[in-house]
Amino acid sequence: MSQSPLAQRLSSLITSDLAVSNLRRYFGASLFHEAAPFTGSRFEHLAGGGDREPVANVVTADDLIAVQTLSVRIPAQVALDLLEGDLGLRLATLLSDIPFDVDMVEVEAADLSKGAPADTAWRVLWDQRGIGWVTAGKLLARKRPRLLPVYDQVVRCILGRPKSFWLDLHGALRADNHALHRELLALRQAADLPVTVSALRVCDVVLWMHHRTDHQQRSCIGT
Repeated sequence: MSQSPLAQRLSSLITSDLAVSNLRRYFGASLFHEAAPFTGSRFEHLAGGGDREPVANVVTADDLIAVQTLSVRIPAQVALDLLEGDLGLRLATLLSDIPFDVDMVEVEAADLSKGAPADTAWRVLWDQRGIGWVTAGKLLARKRPRLLPVYDQVVRCILGRPKSFWLDLHGALRADNHALHRELLALRQAADLPVTVSALRVCDVVLWMHHRTDHQQRSCIGT
């Protein structure tokens, strides 16, 4: 079976000569430590992670700080509602139906499709004033780092603006006996990163690091 265009693009980027060095730079794993790690290197690790069992189904203050390491901010009123109000209760109910201990490659497409708890949670967050699609996705990625990807304008751009990123990525990861997923795990090992950095996060960081400068300069291949 031939690879989809998205799978081909992903494979070419994660096997590039820069992938390992960019990962090490981002997470501060460079042998010479010539530069401080990016603040986003703390996203999945702050306070032990958003998917650890005691807090996996609730949004905590630590989660709200974690998303700030990825350069987004939850508006104060929404943050209070997530921590103490009905929005937090609604999201907790949805999170309880979203597994926290599986990788995206292991689930079925239906688990990521419109109407599924993950999709509904994303839409509930996106409906909040001051929360865009990027911030909604990053908060969910904090709660389900193995299942749901960090996705922003830079990554969308380098991938040519896929119509349904979750489903397209899911299909790419599952194709050819999960070859792309295995490549991401091998890349994580080559960069000497801990297993707490998910395959999805490895993918996101490689893509973002590869394209962030070009994107900022408005010389994007995806626009």
